[in-house]
Amino acid sequence: MRFLKTLIAALSLGLIAAAAGAAPVEGKDYTVVNPALPSDTPGKIEVVEFFWYGCPHCAHFEPILNQWAKKLPKDAVLRPVPAPLNPSWVAGAKLFYALDALGQEGKLRDSIFTAIHETSEFSPNDERNFPTWLAKKGVDAAKFSEVYGSFTIQSKLQRAGQLARSAGISGTPSIVIGGRYRIDQPAGMPPQQFAELADFLVAKARKDAGK
Repeated sequence: MRFLKTLIAALSLGLIAAAAGAAPVEGKDYTVVNPALPSDTPGKIEVVEFFWYGCPHCAHFEPILNQWAKKLPKDAVLRPVPAPLNPSWVAGAKLFYALDALGQEGKLRDSIFTAIHETSEFSPNDERNFPTWLAKKGVDAAKFSEVYGSFTIQSKLQRAGQLARSAGISGTPSIVIGGRYRIDQPAGMPPQQFAELADFLVAKARKDAGK
């Protein structure tokens, strides 16, 4: 059974490469992360999106990534990670984790990108404006502020920074698949090119795991 699964994975890699015309090349199309990043979802192939709310490239890439993620196989999962690459990005990273803890991030993500990049309703660098804007979206401002300033959020922020450094992230958005394969500047790729490369790396990560 394991041999059969390995064979299927290998054939999948070959079919993807054939459809694309040529197999993606390590060092050109993607970079190997060594050692591999730890996974938060054991048994799944994690597709980690390193992003920042204030990044215009992330705002552009978000619908492309979401469209691709709708077709993710059952053994793969998308995991967003705010990358605090410099001190001014810390507030936005904490905003993500606080909203995630409140179960609101997924509901508000598109609205946040719109408010920052299209309507200029608030800055991701100025945490003083977060509660007021969130209250307009139905979020309990007092509860948000409590969670935002908690030790739990600070711990998650530190871990996000460690993950970004371990992954060799130098800008956003960046994608790491299976903890090992990094795609730099995916927002600069045509959507089809990104989808083909990401599919190839998901299949490669599956083969690595011997599934």
